[in-house]
Formats: sequence, C-alpha cells, structure tokens
Amino acid sequence: MNFLLTWINWGLAIVVSLSTVQVTRTAPTLGGHKPTEGPRDSEAVMDGYRTLDGCGLHACRFFPHAPVVPFYKVFEQSVCKVRETMVDVYQEYPDDVEFIFKPSCVPLMRCSGCCNDETLECVPVETYNITMQIMSIRPHINQNIIDKSFQQHSRCECRLKRDVISKQEKKAKQGKGLKRKRKKIRCEKPRR
Repeated sequence: MNFLLTWINWGLAIVVSLSTVQVTRTAPTLGGHKPTEGPRDSEAVMDGYRTLDGCGLHACRFFPHAPVVPFYKVFEQSVCKVRETMVDVYQEYPDDVEFIFKPSCVPLMRCSGCCNDETLECVPVETYNITMQIMSIRPHINQNIIDKSFQQHSRCECRLKRDVISKQEKKAKQGKGLKRKRKKIRCEKPRR
C-alpha cells in the first residue's frame, strides 16, 4: 500500500511540475470574432462559473470560452486545511431553540478538504475560542445583542478515521494466538 501511495505522490509531483508550463488552446469563435481576454485568476474564473444558472461548474452555452482550471490548482485547493466556513448558530448551540439568532450563521475558520487516502480524514489539531456578538430574539418578548463563544480551528491534519481505528483494535484482539490459547486452556482441564 505504501509503495502504491509513493508512486501516486511522485506522479502527482511530476504532473504539477509539468503543468506549470502554460499551454494555450484556440477554440473556434462565432462569426470570426476573437474572444475577449478572460480573467486570469482562478478565483475570478470560479466566480464566473458560480453566476451561471443551472450550469454549476459546466460552462455550457453562456460562457463558451471558459478556461480550464489546471489540475495543480484544483489539487491545491482541495487539500486538508483551515478555511472560512459558514456555520449555523443552532448547530453550535442546539439547546437554544426558543431564540431566533440574527445572523443565523457565522463565519468560522474550520478544517475541511480531502486527504489522499480513504482511511484518513481532515481533523483539527489546534483550536481556540472566539467570541462574537449576535442578536438573540425571543419572539414577542425581547431582543438583545449577546456574546456567543465559538470554536475555531488553527491547524489541521489528516488522521485515521475513528471507525478504521476501532476495526484495527478488534483485529488485534481477535488474533490466532488468543484462539490457540483458549483451546489450550480448555484442553488442560481434566475431564470427568
């Protein structure tokens, strides 16, 4: 397994190093017009994709000269790291159901992204608390601006998933050696 992962990592490194060479492609244009220069920044390109109704990441007919996001950028953006994420206040405070919070979600720095192996997950290694002011509304009674504390992540790592760890522990306990010892103990008991 480690041998295969090593080859995959080397292959990705080669692809990333080769993809730094800019390759230009020309596409046929309608009516012989030259396409206008599009945005160079991948973030601007992704914003262009997001504005298309019903197209998602497919440029469809509205953006016929959509640039292709290079593999190394996609790979770089999908890595396990701390990112700003919108978190629902009720998710963090599920017992406060009698209140309405404004805003109902807050921007927090949280771990997200992909790990290179199915048995790994992106988890926080270092965390800290941040306090934010939120309006708490109790319908027909009152509304106040209150302080709520939220946990933010400062560092992430790819670690073994919990279910993988528990399966490994079970396998260690159910080894052949233990089974043989149980048989041996039963055999040593005198029969009547």
